[in-house]
Formats: sequence, C-alpha cells, structure tokens
Amino acid sequence: MKKQDAALIYSLLVKRYPDVRNSPAIIAKGSAFEVLILTILSAQTTDRAVLKVGGPLFEKYPTPSALAKAKTEDVETIIHSLGYYHAKARNIIAASQALLSTFGGNVPESMDELLTIPGVGRKTANIVLYHALGMNEGIAVDTHVRRLSQRIGFSSTDNVTVIERDLMKIFSQEQWGDLTDVLIAHGRACCDAKKPRCEECPISSWCRFFKSSGKKSG
Repeated sequence: MKKQDAALIYSLLVKRYPDVRNSPAIIAKGSAFEVLILTILSAQTTDRAVLKVGGPLFEKYPTPSALAKAKTEDVETIIHSLGYYHAKARNIIAASQALLSTFGGNVPESMDELLTIPGVGRKTANIVLYHALGMNEGIAVDTHVRRLSQRIGFSSTDNVTVIERDLMKIFSQEQWGDLTDVLIAHGRACCDAKKPRCEECPISSWCRFFKSSGKKSG
C-alpha cells in the first residue's frame, strides 16, 4: 500500500475514534510496572477482564518486590478468571523477579532489555515503551492489528513480526503507537473477525478485503 493511502486511512480512523487513548477500558495506563504486568496478563483475554483483576492484584502486590515474593497459588487465586492463569501467574512473578535481579526494580527502557523479561514479546514491549515510557520504538501487533492489517492491505502475511515491519514502512514513526490503539478500536467496533460491518466502515473505499469481496472473512 502507498504511504499516502495509509496516511489517509490513519487520519480517518483517528477522526472516527478520537478518544481511544483515554478510554477507561484501556489497560495501558498507570506506572510502567502496572502496564507491564497487565499487558502480560492480557494475552488471550479481554482488557475488561484484566482490569477486573488488576485492582486486587496491585492492592496486594503494589511493587515488583512484593510480587516477586508472591506464592504462585496466591496470585492464581486473584487472576483465576483469566485464560491461562497458571502460566500467567508464573510469568508475572518471574517478570517481577527479573526486574529486581537485573534492572534494580525498574522497568527497562529499551526493546532488547524488555525482551529478556519472562512473558514479554514485542507486542508487550511496544505497549510498555509507548504507553508507559513515551517511546515510539515499534508497533504492537495483537489479534486485531494482525487481522486488520491483512484485510485492509497493509500486509499480506500472517507473521506478526513481518506485519510489524510492513506497518513501520508505510506509517511515520510518530503514528506507530497510536496506530495500534485506533486499529484495535476499529476491530472491536466495526471490523469484526466473523462479521465485519463494511457498510459502516469509513475506510472501505481503500480496503483490500472490501474491494475483493466485501463479505467473506479474510
């Protein structure tokens, strides 16, 4: 896709979802530690579900030091409503221990360092860097961003690493962080995985999926 078309699509989505970063349902708020832990917990579940357990979790374990010392079964009791809660409990405890042992209890401010933390991949690292630390280092590719990138025509692969690279090529760096937020908002509100509402979509004229079929899920 041409950069000018990508820029136009981005502007239309920002206009459609102007307050997406201030949504009360977004997990990427709070301290860097809180954003890190909540984003690790968000895999394969909804932000709303994560927010429900975030309050009790941080009330009992407000710091990396506190969570690093937690018993796995105690953390599981708090987050048991989430999918894969056994693995997630282990990951957030191990992540907290890594913060203490390697980074002096602080969340590191580089992609390479974040990727050494248990439970952290590029998606989580990008969210932490942008939303918690104000750094635009890449683009977080979750299920919505992956689906919309393929449908709209930003990328032609299912590989999230390649999708991120493709997006970084056609969007300017200052758009990278917010691009994730507006694509997620559009995926939830309009471009549903099973039943995309193309007739309501402000970018259908530029969308590869709509122009090729308009109905079949891609």
